[in-house]
Amino acid sequence: MIVTVFTPFPELLEPFSFSGVIGKAVEKGLISIRCVNPRDHADGHYGQIDDYAFGGGGMVLMAEPLARAVGSAGPREGLFVIHPGPQGVVFGQSLAETLATKGHLVIVCGRYEGVDERFLEHFVDLEVSIGDYVLTGGELPAMVIIDAVARLIPGVVGQGEAVEEDSFFRSMLDTPHYTRPATWRGVPVPEVLTDGDHGKTRSWRRRQSITRTLARRPDLIARANIGPYLDRGVYVILVPATGEVSRKEAEALGGLCGSFGCERALLVVPVEEDRRQLQGDPELKVKVVPSAESALEWVRKREKGEPFVIAFSDEEESSTHWLEAKRLALVSGRPVVFLVGPGTGAGLEKIGTDVVLAPPRGGKDDKSLLRWQDRLVVVLDRFFGRR
Repeated sequence: MIVTVFTPFPELLEPFSFSGVIGKAVEKGLISIRCVNPRDHADGHYGQIDDYAFGGGGMVLMAEPLARAVGSAGPREGLFVIHPGPQGVVFGQSLAETLATKGHLVIVCGRYEGVDERFLEHFVDLEVSIGDYVLTGGELPAMVIIDAVARLIPGVVGQGEAVEEDSFFRSMLDTPHYTRPATWRGVPVPEVLTDGDHGKTRSWRRRQSITRTLARRPDLIARANIGPYLDRGVYVILVPATGEVSRKEAEALGGLCGSFGCERALLVVPVEEDRRQLQGDPELKVKVVPSAESALEWVRKREKGEPFVIAFSDEEESSTHWLEAKRLALVSGRPVVFLVGPGTGAGLEKIGTDVVLAPPRGGKDDKSLLRWQDRLVVVLDRFFGRR
């Protein structure tokens, strides 16, 4: 990856480019960081790059020297130009992941009152803000952006798995970390981290991430894929309205559940002969059962515990918002079961559900999504979609 930074103060970035993890990445050739002074592309003996603002105010960086500088970086179609500034989109992990896919990233650092708006309109692909505050220039934001992006490039961070455990990578906060000594000033390391049971350690870290996120940044749960943070499996039970389902629907159910990492899809088929036909199809990735109750019992035995059941309703009243259902499923520590289909509405009281969701809505007319396939894909994406 190539990063070209245009700044009138290139000396600010030089120590950063040759130090720590970033310096090692540059040394290995994983990333190239070039600093260019726009004064080198200005007219006149003094290399003027700024002038007074029209209408009054401070000094503004001129459009032409910056345009020439960007033009010297290479063919325009191969560049992705960003400008750090307080009016840009807020920088976050998802944007860092997007920028990490660019082959040549160009960062134009502002100074003084800012940059001529005509340059921003014609040459900048994206304005980026690292927070709701104002700095003296774009060099510090440039270093923040480069650091966050570079560590996502394969090989930059020694252990690739470490990146996936970072805060915000899966839209969840990181777990606490400890090192030697095992007891420091009378405070011991949690025993689970020292007893050598890796399964218990992973479970403890998942629970710590959940607890921290809910306590400190509950807003992150909306866009988090909670799948990696569940200790137990996820299941989908489909109850057709008439008890009849086509092979195509059964195949769609299995494929959809597999796409979102569900442990198993279960299909309720009350008629024994119909069940026998579907059970004899080795290509179907569904388990066929006679009733929703028997499906739940199968999950109980498999998971050795009571599942957290999320059902769907056609009514808005007495329903739980999907975000609250997601939070409750996450903190329950139980296997999660989605009970879906037009045949679920009548018998919910017999099954004992934990939460009932109103049907998702979509379209400009705000119509309910009635097909079970539509409802299921929307909800599974909200719970387990990778953002």
